[in-house]
Amino acid sequence: MVTDTSLGANRHRGSDYADLSRQVRAAGLLERRRGHYAVRIGLVAASFAGLWALFVRLGESWCQLAVAVALAVVFAQAGFIGHDAGHRQIARSHRANDLIGIVLGNLLTGFSYGWWVDKHNRHHAHPNTEGKDPDITVAPLSFTTGQARRQRGPGALVVRYQAYLFFPLLLLEGLHLHVNSVRAVFGPRRMARRPAEAGLLGLHLGGYLAAVLLVLSPAQAVAFIVVNQAVLGLYLGCSFAPNHKGMPILGAEDNLDYLRRQVLTSRNVRGGAFLDIVLGGLNYQIEHHLFPSMPCPNLRHARPLVRRFCTEHDIDYHETSLGRSWAEALRHLHHIGSHERRADVAER
Repeated sequence: MVTDTSLGANRHRGSDYADLSRQVRAAGLLERRRGHYAVRIGLVAASFAGLWALFVRLGESWCQLAVAVALAVVFAQAGFIGHDAGHRQIARSHRANDLIGIVLGNLLTGFSYGWWVDKHNRHHAHPNTEGKDPDITVAPLSFTTGQARRQRGPGALVVRYQAYLFFPLLLLEGLHLHVNSVRAVFGPRRMARRPAEAGLLGLHLGGYLAAVLLVLSPAQAVAFIVVNQAVLGLYLGCSFAPNHKGMPILGAEDNLDYLRRQVLTSRNVRGGAFLDIVLGGLNYQIEHHLFPSMPCPNLRHARPLVRRFCTEHDIDYHETSLGRSWAEALRHLHHIGSHERRADVAER
């Protein structure tokens, strides 16, 4: 039973976020940045068109593997903008954001925008929360000892060495996203805008495969697809993993207030303007989770305000380098895997 004292504490904690929100709004950090997004979308569209034009011009050549790598980067950058559209950062109307998201997601990248938004919203509501955050329920990896204990057969073997297998498995992330997108769009589960999503996803997959198979030799076509999708998966995985992996995991019944839940489970990655571009602004994960609709270019300006507020309220604000963020994620995976290895030895 909750006491009156704890109720008062929860009300006080709830007001902390309201105070921070007022400061952020007063600083104008929630205002739309249409010019910024117009430039980014234009650059992605131009790069997309230019690379496919280069692809056609090169013809049957092993030099196309360099185009495959460059296209993977463009696909990922389109995905970052689609992420922002899903959070209503770009335009004021839902319709305009959804249009941008569907075109960039389904047509340019080949990922279902609607499926991804649904999954990502559940993640934002309960970050790093066992049983509620879909981003820590990712087979064949285990992020908690409970998940590890439930693994059997090959899954249990993967968990024991998952820290070593993490980056190799990311090479399959692009394929994983494509498969889940197709399942969501063409499956039995209800989905808004299904005809539009299915049509654009079909155009992407059909156009992509037709271009590769018509221009390249069979061996080159297979190599192109493998390299393109492997680099895309690795790029996306290396961009998203630093955000929460290795940070505290909450129980399903945690009673943290919104401010502390979002800050304590998120990690910022410092590295300057270049890293902001490479990671699509997701390196300011704490600010993004606190204010999901804040335009990406404003996150870096919100950082000192949020960090100072957390210091004043004795809330741990975790920020580190990109390399260290990966190391922390791997250390956590190794810890879970070593627990499984010890349990295996004990059973013997």
